[in-house]
Amino acid sequence: MNHFLTSLTRISDLNRSTWSVQPLPRGAWSRGDYVAGEVVGLHGLRQIELINGRMMELAQGDVLVGAFGDRYATLEATGSWRDIRDDGEFHCLTSAGLLGRARSRSDFVPQMMRLKYRGHVIRHGTRVRMEDFVQQVPVIPYRKATVLVMGTSMSAGKTTASRIVIRQLRAVGLRVVGAKLTGAGRFRDILSMSDAGADVVYDFTDVGLPSTVLGDEEFKPYLDQLLTRIESTDTDVAVVEIGASPLEPYGGMAAVERIRDSVRCTILAASDPYGVVGVTVAFGRGADLVTGIAANTEAGIRLVEKLTGRPAINLRDKNSLPRLRGILFPRLGIETVGD
Repeated sequence: MNHFLTSLTRISDLNRSTWSVQPLPRGAWSRGDYVAGEVVGLHGLRQIELINGRMMELAQGDVLVGAFGDRYATLEATGSWRDIRDDGEFHCLTSAGLLGRARSRSDFVPQMMRLKYRGHVIRHGTRVRMEDFVQQVPVIPYRKATVLVMGTSMSAGKTTASRIVIRQLRAVGLRVVGAKLTGAGRFRDILSMSDAGADVVYDFTDVGLPSTVLGDEEFKPYLDQLLTRIESTDTDVAVVEIGASPLEPYGGMAAVERIRDSVRCTILAASDPYGVVGVTVAFGRGADLVTGIAANTEAGIRLVEKLTGRPAINLRDKNSLPRLRGILFPRLGIETVGD
């Protein structure tokens, strides 16, 4: 039987090694386990993200391999591997192969792919886990000059902003590392950073996490490993994205606090003008500029600036790029020419 490997297996060697699938008792399950699930329900979402980032549509009876994890998406769905019942049915919580039973789903989101537990990935009599493929490195201080991109929610325009910033930095000859520190596993986001010109890209999957829904103390050693990898790159600046919003249970606040001293510019992607106020008040600090859905129109831009006193920019408008450079470059010590 063919097993389709989702992108959460990209850090592993499952695509070039021999392994088997065997059921394990519930007491032996844990976050990050590689697990096989047979497709038993396709009433909405049908595609998975493969290890190369491409999307593939599955059919009834296909078997995919992903990883047990947790999702807590305010606009789409929540669920966890811990919620799987005795019937062994669960869902593909993200197309990257984040596996668990959905607890809630927005009416605006199609039904998730329904799967049946067929077993754990086993090699040499032992279950195979994401962390098996992560080499621990000595932790070093994080001092990389950083552009921080965060949002008022998921789907607010963070990754779009990251791509545009990366292109502007590459255009002046800087070497850039792109990273997503928190969120639920998807290869697409950091691949788009690479496509935009980032020399190196990382996310939490690279340190063995299917998502970052875990307590701050438990998250800390993973975050240290990820930041050490970013710091160790031969690059001039990091463009760092915080998934969802910093106040959701993905560890965003802990990540921001950890890199605060290295942040040179903060960009907030907002889904609406009032969300900018909410994040600013709750977070206790403002952004250097606001972008995203809230800044797509003249009306949105004016309302954001009226409510917050912060500059709002539609980064998709090429005529706004000189203004972006005028805010971004001085904070990074880059001289602007011709703007």
